[in-house]
This record gives sequence, structure tokens and C-alpha cells, in this order.
Amino acid sequence: MSIFTEQKNRWLDENDLAFCIDQVGYEVSPGHCLVCPKREVRTVLDMSDDEWLACLDLIRSAVGRNPADGYNIGVNCGEYAGQSIMHAHIHVIPRYAGDDTNPRGGVRAVIPGKKSYGG
Repeated sequence: MSIFTEQKNRWLDENDLAFCIDQVGYEVSPGHCLVCPKREVRTVLDMSDDEWLACLDLIRSAVGRNPADGYNIGVNCGEYAGQSIMHAHIHVIPRYAGDDTNPRGGVRAVIPGKKSYGG
């Protein structure tokens, strides 16, 4: 059992195949949550099509609960991509005007120095 499934009291929402868990104490921004399949698979690449659809439903629900100016929705697949808990999960990170003086490049920022598109 993973840390996500062990902490059912932190689940914000669920459906037959997936759940959404808060990131209080670990949040990148207010409203940051994770969407996970209930079946414990290592990465989202191991999820079934039905699990993907179930997760998409909960991502949309999370966005509806946390109105923001934008969102980063992303995954880390494997240790070298930064995944630290080996139970597939999708980050839903609300973004707010002014939280970054230059948000252009978004998820490209996972590699230091690669956020900018220019030379």
C-alpha cells in the first residue's frame, strides 16, 4: 500500500478507478493536489485507458474546485524524471497571476536553464 492509499482521510474526491489527494504541507501553490489511479502502478505510462479517463475526470473536478488564472498539470515518470513515490500520480498545480514574474516556458523549467525558448 502506498502513502497515497494509506492516507484516505486526505482524499478530496474519488471515482471507481482513481482518487484525488491534497498536498497540504507539500503544495507548490494553494490548491495543489494529486490525482492517482487506485490500482498501484509505477507510472502513468502503466495505467489502463479506463484509468486515464477516470483520472481526467478528477483533474477536471479539481480544476473546478480551485479556480485559478492557469494550471500546470504534469507527471514525473521514473526516478530520473524526479518521481519520488512510485505510485503513479498527476500533479494539478493552480497558477495565479504574479506567482512567477515570467511564467513563459512553464514545465520546461524542470530542467535548469531550459525554461526560456531563446538562445
